[in-house]
Amino acid sequence: MTTIDTITGLRQRREAIVTEHAEAENRHDVEATIDTFHRPRYEVNGRPSDGADAVRELLGGFMAGFSDFHIEPAALRHLDDGVLVEGVITGTHDGEWAGIAPTGHRVEIPVVGIFEFDEDRLLCEKVHLDMAALLQQIGAMPG
Repeated sequence: MTTIDTITGLRQRREAIVTEHAEAENRHDVEATIDTFHRPRYEVNGRPSDGADAVRELLGGFMAGFSDFHIEPAALRHLDDGVLVEGVITGTHDGEWAGIAPTGHRVEIPVVGIFEFDEDRLLCEKVHLDMAALLQQIGAMPG
């Protein structure tokens, strides 16, 4: 097998894991999302949730606050040690989230996810989004 074949195979495996991860999030299947990790870790705007319990709490809280949460990946780029995904998060703030009572407002927020890998083992998803825009869209912060 050539080096190109090896790189292509690794990229395909990583892309399959990222796809499985996003599909699990869209099904609101927290356990299946956690299962895509070698060791679960999210960082949202630099704030870590490390380990299965912390990730379960992070995802569960967001999905409870936005019962129709959906991530729509728009572009995927391969990195030497990961995959970068640009997308849009949508949902309705119809449950309590981050101590904020439901407002019934819809959100549509651009997001970037950096999926860090060791070979084909997902180690961390680093999510970057405009939290002020999210708070404005749910009506918790003046626009």
